[in-house]
Amino acid sequence: MIVVTGAAGFIGSCLIQRLNQDFFNYIIAVDDFSSDVKIKNLQNKKIKLQVHRNDFFDWLDTHHRHVEYIFHIGARTDTTELDTNIFDRLNVAYSQKIWQKCIEYQLPLVYASSAATYGSGSMGYDDAHDKISSLSPLNPYGISKNEFDKWALAQPHKPYSWVGLKFFNVYGPNEYHKGRMASVVYHGYHQIKKMGVIKLFKSHKSEYKDGEQLRDFIYVKDVVEVCMYFLYHRKLNGIYNLGTGTARTFNELATHTFDALGMTPAIQYIDMPPDLLDKYQYFTEAKIQKLTDAGYRKAFYTLQEGVHEYVNQYLNLTHYY
Repeated sequence: MIVVTGAAGFIGSCLIQRLNQDFFNYIIAVDDFSSDVKIKNLQNKKIKLQVHRNDFFDWLDTHHRHVEYIFHIGARTDTTELDTNIFDRLNVAYSQKIWQKCIEYQLPLVYASSAATYGSGSMGYDDAHDKISSLSPLNPYGISKNEFDKWALAQPHKPYSWVGLKFFNVYGPNEYHKGRMASVVYHGYHQIKKMGVIKLFKSHKSEYKDGEQLRDFIYVKDVVEVCMYFLYHRKLNGIYNLGTGTARTFNELATHTFDALGMTPAIQYIDMPPDLLDKYQYFTEAKIQKLTDAGYRKAFYTLQEGVHEYVNQYLNLTHYY
């Protein structure tokens, strides 16, 4: 059995689909199933059991002998949430308990970290372990992810196989439930359908023109391919960036979205919400040498390829991956 936490969420559900493709069908789906908002993400997937996240550790104590691998993807990911207690409980303490159980039961682990740990990028985007303690995230979400990364590296005892993946700007199918936190592709597509324009934030830094802010956008299918790589290569350990290694502008992202719909770009620039002004990342770009040194060689979707597939095979058809 393979455990996937955050199973009904965006990346977790896509990972289950990818696991099913390789005939891993005994999936233990862990999530908060009290709401049916995300349940469509689990339709047509082969899952052995759904376990509420609050019941997971009791379940694991009883069934750990049958578990082969744990993908800990679940987390509170709202970058605008200010209640640190939520992040301490769901992102730090819960992850620490999973880590400890993986040691106790000798289980391999992949867990989700985030590019939000890099903050403004003043320290660069290098995933070397000796740099992680110096990072200064801009919001409580990023702080929580960095706190767990630091804690994991400091532990004298570790799972025999463990990997933390710093997800950069992930977009793709199954993210519809994320609200404000969904990708610009998702929001842009629906803005086009409703108003014929895409709204992008104005730049509030002189060195960036409006829409020329840069992010490392990565298609969710590339994210789950890397997860699968570590499933099959269990001698690898450590924290790795998971981005394409190439930053692209929001203007380019918007243009590709219009192009996927066969439309001429129409972009409107709007003021950034006040709560984001001092917490906004103007540039992210994953340094991925460590990942390639670990043997991962598969080409990533280009931004155009990823956006076109997402729009035409999923958003236009209301399909889920």
